[in-house]
Amino acid sequence: MNGTQEQKKSTRAFKLSVYLLALRPWSFSASFIPVVLGAVLCWRATGLFSVSLLVLTMIAVLGVHAAGNLVNTYYDYMKGIDSKVSDDRTLVDHLLTPKEVVNLGVLSYGLATLALVSLVGLSSAKMEHLSFLFFGGLSGSFLYTGGVGLKYYGVGDIVIVITFGPLAVLFSYLTQCGNVALFPLVFAIPVALSTEAILHSNNTRDMETDKKAGAVTLAIILGQQLSYVLYCLLLLAPYMICTVLSVNLSVRFLLPLITLRMAFKLERSFREGKLILLPQQTAKLNLMFGLLYTLSCSVAPLSLPR
Repeated sequence: MNGTQEQKKSTRAFKLSVYLLALRPWSFSASFIPVVLGAVLCWRATGLFSVSLLVLTMIAVLGVHAAGNLVNTYYDYMKGIDSKVSDDRTLVDHLLTPKEVVNLGVLSYGLATLALVSLVGLSSAKMEHLSFLFFGGLSGSFLYTGGVGLKYYGVGDIVIVITFGPLAVLFSYLTQCGNVALFPLVFAIPVALSTEAILHSNNTRDMETDKKAGAVTLAIILGQQLSYVLYCLLLLAPYMICTVLSVNLSVRFLLPLITLRMAFKLERSFREGKLILLPQQTAKLNLMFGLLYTLSCSVAPLSLPR
């Protein structure tokens, strides 16, 4: 009996780990950083900050992000893009069934929507403003590979950059402050570029399998050499922006440059064709850069509208 119970516990633990793996938690920095940045910018501009609103916003945005990852897993598999050489093993290795992936995606979208309902009740922001930004992000996360599948027509990168960059920062700012401002969009640019580096490295790695399946990603359009140039630009442009901010606002914006050495290592990996783990490694850089950049925004003297 004890052996049977232990086996059941082991099976449940394995299943939970598979569900967690299917969410691709290594990519969550692309959602986590913009949410924190938006809250910090609101605090610097108005002095307003709520931990409960930050947590609910985090649940809403991460829920949409996780569901978007699951939608990507499902449609890439159903369209024959994911194969035995793919990085996403959830459906390829039959760790989960397509129905289980769909159910988990619905659950993630549902959890995110519940967080939105709570935000509508607790935040001073107008419901229509919160709903517009939230469902705009939700639509972007789904349509990247679901529905018309914008990824397969060369415009998926634009959707992801907007959704997990300016849109997420603005949504977080709105939940905290209760109103919309334009200046957070400017401060969101370095984070958006860093996030796009994750996606671009992933699409460059999967270029051949995407091409065989008939997909048209930005990496396929550019080719290997120009994709390398774009990746370098996406890696280094955030540091150039921080340098400009350090000259015009505060030297404390040089703090993210601590991660510059890591960026050069990733550039070398791309140049040498070591792309298998590059998206995960780029996500780590995104997290480290994003945390330091957010810290800079929180401690540097800024001239923000009140």
